[in-house]
Amino acid sequence: MSLDKLKEEWEDLAIRDPFWAILSDPKQRFNKWDTDDFFSTGKKEIDTVMKVATTLDYPKYREKVLDFGCGVGRLTRALNNYFKECIGVDIAENMILKARELNTDMPNCHFLINTEKNLKIFDSNSFDMIYTSLVLQHLQDKSIIKSYIIEFIRTLKVDGLLIFQLPAYIPLIYRLQLVRKLFLLLKFMGFKNKYLYEKLKLFSISMSSIPKKEVVSFLKSNGVKVLEVQEEKFNIKSNQSVVYYVTK
Repeated sequence: MSLDKLKEEWEDLAIRDPFWAILSDPKQRFNKWDTDDFFSTGKKEIDTVMKVATTLDYPKYREKVLDFGCGVGRLTRALNNYFKECIGVDIAENMILKARELNTDMPNCHFLINTEKNLKIFDSNSFDMIYTSLVLQHLQDKSIIKSYIIEFIRTLKVDGLLIFQLPAYIPLIYRLQLVRKLFLLLKFMGFKNKYLYEKLKLFSISMSSIPKKEVVSFLKSNGVKVLEVQEEKFNIKSNQSVVYYVTK
């Protein structure tokens, strides 16, 4: 799937149900998320991550942070408690517009659109920390996932900290993406997105994974140090999500 197609799908999700598209709690679908509750999940997540960062003694400085795939700023806003300047970047313009609207009380948070499979909008060695969660898993092309990781490494400062989440395994039933395929088929047949989402309860979110061993090998081959790898295992049939803590 091209980034243009991905952008199109997330632009639509940003209009239909932006909070649920970012944090897909079944109970909160169809715009049931309370804004304060939604943002509180971001604070809890970042507080937990920064405790690990403190234990690792990285990043050495806390000047500037990047939230990649920021959506409406759920995590960017929370990072503001730890860094002087927070940059959120997303492929969907509608997400960025919503992020700016919802975070006017956070003058140190800035939100930018990036539709390229690189981060050329940023210089090398720009960020003390880069964080991305529940984002790379929506890229179906493994080569694009890796190209972004290389860009994270390039734009990370020496003694900075890169933290990214990526599933290591997805069960076959979810890899088939039957809901998404039905959504796309019916859309091709002429059904409107609004009807497909609201009436048929279909959506077009995709999921990808890369085995942990492959990711660690890829990181080391690009000259960075893997500080910690945290695995979330629920049961043998469930998604296995991994969080990588990396420095250079």
